[in-house]
Amino acid sequence: MLTVSDNAAEKAKEILKAEGKEGWGLRVFIHGAGCCGPSYGMDIDENPKEGDKTVEKNGLKVFVDQEAFASLSNREIDYVKTPQGEGFVINGGEAPSCGSGSSCGSGSSGCSSCG
Repeated sequence: MLTVSDNAAEKAKEILKAEGKEGWGLRVFIHGAGCCGPSYGMDIDENPKEGDKTVEKNGLKVFVDQEAFASLSNREIDYVKTPQGEGFVINGGEAPSCGSGSSCGSGSSGCSSCG
């Protein structure tokens, strides 16, 4: 099941408030795929669409279509801040193998060893 960290929920609510969209939620969707599986995108949305699954955390709603929801099993949306930058990430799950036989990076770090 997809979960949301406390940190991600609070940061998303802060962003929504700054945008004048309190009560809205985040939408997570599949945004293409590569050798290491799907890539995900995130946006804000006022309401779920028909067939969406909704995950709630600390008053934040996250809308996910069924296809993306199935691929996000045992994953967590988090918000991280590092010297290189900050943003939302999707952590967890098993990293699939690349066609070259090397292993892909876990979490949302992408597929740095493919290619």
